[in-house]
Amino acid sequence: MFNGDIQALCETGESQWLERKSFRIKGKDLAKAFVAMANAEGGVVAVGVSNRQPEGLPTIAQENEIRQATFDFCDPTVPARINVIETTTPDGKPAQIFVCEIEASDRVHSLKNGECFLRVGDETKQLRTDQILELRYSKGEQQFDVTPAPTAERDDLDDKKLAAFATVIGASSVDSVLNARSLLTREGKPTVAAILCFGKNPQRYFLNAYIRVLRWGDSDRLPGVSQQLLFDERFEGTLEEQVADAAARIDELLPKVKRLSANGNFEWQSVIPRDVWLEGLVNAVVHRSYSMIGDHIRFEIYPDRIEVSSPGRFPGLADPRKPLSIARFARNPSIARIAAELRIGQELGEGIKRMFFEMHQVGLAEPVYSQNGNVILTLRAQRRINDAMLAELPTNADTVLAALGSSQQPLGTSEVAAIAKLSVPTARRVLAALRDKGLIAWEGKSPKDPRAVWRIKPPLK
Repeated sequence: MFNGDIQALCETGESQWLERKSFRIKGKDLAKAFVAMANAEGGVVAVGVSNRQPEGLPTIAQENEIRQATFDFCDPTVPARINVIETTTPDGKPAQIFVCEIEASDRVHSLKNGECFLRVGDETKQLRTDQILELRYSKGEQQFDVTPAPTAERDDLDDKKLAAFATVIGASSVDSVLNARSLLTREGKPTVAAILCFGKNPQRYFLNAYIRVLRWGDSDRLPGVSQQLLFDERFEGTLEEQVADAAARIDELLPKVKRLSANGNFEWQSVIPRDVWLEGLVNAVVHRSYSMIGDHIRFEIYPDRIEVSSPGRFPGLADPRKPLSIARFARNPSIARIAAELRIGQELGEGIKRMFFEMHQVGLAEPVYSQNGNVILTLRAQRRINDAMLAELPTNADTVLAALGSSQQPLGTSEVAAIAKLSVPTARRVLAALRDKGLIAWEGKSPKDPRAVWRIKPPLK
């Protein structure tokens, strides 16, 4: 990851993918870092760094602790590729840094005493029993949607919905649907997938299995009386009903532009293509964690973007930094199959590729995924600079636009310059060129207003 870059190993801030340790660390504590990285997205543990400087050379006992930590304390063993970098201390003495590269694992790892850890941001978090179970679901070790829905009975399923589904898949009866899709346990109890897809009242058993649609009047979610919440509605029912009802309302809320359609005619379409935001919504519904009972899906419309957040981390080994490399995967295989047969969803990797393609087609910025406890999809109504347009703009135009796009609020010229690492005069010249092309907007009371700011044009307002 750092390719032998000693300065980066020592000085880069600790993050989701980097942790530094002293040679004084005990093997068991180092194993905690290994387990946390493997259970999350992988990363690097750099041993031999203290106060952001190389410490020196380890003793033989310390080197043995580093090399044996995963074998002595991890269950199952965490594969750790250890590279030793030769360097010097600040006063010129020989030093080494042990760079332990940890790959994201498709299994849940813990210490041999049963303690389990997860890397979250720049912290290593110990997981509770319920959180460990959720991690197993997210990695596909266990499947939540085929477990029995708590206290639900066969009568809680809607036979009319099941009969309609039987027609879709060519089944002869409701009972054959229940058997063919394993919607009942051996004891005759409805599964989680059965209740969510065909239940009479799914929210009776899964209180937070709903979609909430919000529209904000400002690009920032302001506190208290300053908050500009223009619309807030929740959509319940089966998963199919939620998607249909929420999508219909979102269609009404999003502003439209005229675009050339596939049939050669100009048609009114939402600024962010319908296929894109609908795919994001469906992905959230199909691939969210339903075992996390404390949260719901949020579809938020801001003046400059759409954000879709869903409970749970990316399933499997999915890396949010590389969404196009995500393999086809379903956290909820039973739900995903039913959704596909109802023509409301695809496997995760296929849907993401489609979103990228559609955004490229209309010249908008690529979708961005991030995750904390939730997965967050951001769709920006920001024009992507193509090569032809870039050739007409000053050098660093793409860097300046990216700096503005990375901020959740408008920026002054000096702030843009600092983020883009440019001089203020250079940043001012590039910003003016981007404004002239209609890519950004300037907001101020006069040409010399010291409080004037720049922002991406908000076409969703």
